[in-house]
Amino acid sequence: MRLGKVFFQFYGQAEHFSEVAKMSVAIVGAGKIGQAMARGFVRAGLVSADRIISSSPNPECLTEMGRLGVRTTYDNMDAVKPSNVVFLAVKPNMMPTVLDEIAPVINERHLVVTLAAGITIDFVEQKLPPNARVIRVMTNTPCIVGEGATIFARGAATKHTDSIIVRKFFSSIGFCDEGDESFIDAVTGLGGSGPAYAFCAMDALADGGVKMGLPRQLALKLAAQTLLGAAKMVLETDRHPMDLKDDVCSPGGSTICAIHRLEEDGFRKCLINAVEVATLKSKELSQQNGEKTDIKGTNCEKDDTRYASFVH
Repeated sequence: MRLGKVFFQFYGQAEHFSEVAKMSVAIVGAGKIGQAMARGFVRAGLVSADRIISSSPNPECLTEMGRLGVRTTYDNMDAVKPSNVVFLAVKPNMMPTVLDEIAPVINERHLVVTLAAGITIDFVEQKLPPNARVIRVMTNTPCIVGEGATIFARGAATKHTDSIIVRKFFSSIGFCDEGDESFIDAVTGLGGSGPAYAFCAMDALADGGVKMGLPRQLALKLAAQTLLGAAKMVLETDRHPMDLKDDVCSPGGSTICAIHRLEEDGFRKCLINAVEVATLKSKELSQQNGEKTDIKGTNCEKDDTRYASFVH
């Protein structure tokens, strides 16, 4: 069973689950992440498609949303006003404009969930009316296929039930857990950008296979399935990756020779550096918005039960 679902079952109460189905949901921004959320929420039976309304200036994106049975509009306020949960799935540079636009209709009934990189809870709260309930989320593109990795942090005015709601939604499209907002930049560097690192590794592995004589499509399939299988072994066995690596490395064999070459060429260092520079860039984006990046406390500190364990 997917870990996010296990964590959610631990935290949830059935009465809160049934309430989700009665909610109206706005998805402001109808791009790939917005579409993935709508598809996942409906597929999981959390809400029916006719209880979701999505807004975007892009007619092609709205057409895609419409194919899912979701109601659509070009007007953000029309989407937000009747909704209970508002997902802001827009680019970071558009967030100030969108927040200014929807602020007049935000009230105590709305739970606002922001997905934009580099946009902090404090920034959103300052743009919205006092005591607005705000949750910041960092997810990644594998949520498109139901395998996202999502971490969220809560603002000062949120309730514990708000975290249950967000956990329920994002557990339907992958792994989901709650963390301190100070983690979000690092989550961006690892989880948010991580699929790109994996795709580069996958392509390089396939190129290696082609160099050694494999057909391109077979090499790519082998590379993708190998990474998928390795990831599932870590998640499902709870064993450390290096322990699992040792299982593959026979004394004097081909794999240990390959690992030696990876170490010589700085493979691990490259990945560590990639996470570091992506994290620093996320902090830089926050600073460009005039926000604090050294945020140590959020509302989740009020709940002793907020953490299940982070996965490795």
